[in-house]
Amino acid sequence: MAYWLIKSEPESYGWAQLVADGHTEWTGVRNHSAAINLRAMAVGDEALFYHSVSDKAVVGIARIARSWRPDGDDGKWASVQVEPLRALPRPVTLAAIKAEPALAAMELLRQSRLSVCPVRADEWAVVVAMGELKG
Repeated sequence: MAYWLIKSEPESYGWAQLVADGHTEWTGVRNHSAAINLRAMAVGDEALFYHSVSDKAVVGIARIARSWRPDGDDGKWASVQVEPLRALPRPVTLAAIKAEPALAAMELLRQSRLSVCPVRADEWAVVVAMGELKG
């Protein structure tokens, strides 16, 4: 299983909407690197759901429910279907991620504008643990 981070503006499509819908097609990604990442996703992979722009925090964990298919009128882009697994009890803010030395090489920080990026297993464990801490 691989791990990913997917970003969405909560005002456009947030975690609560994904939970209400039960699943969604992750469409409209128009960045070549992000599209390559979408094509690499497999059913069962998990993704950190990140609220971008306003909240700037990981708020939940989603699962890839269907692998990629062509997206857009020309079919040269990619989309996947995602479904919610669970909310994190405590959002993990971008500031907290930046402050954690174990996450210094995380793609979220290295390529901050990328809307779909891989997450290494050790980074995944740290972020999830941060989101499960009480306090």
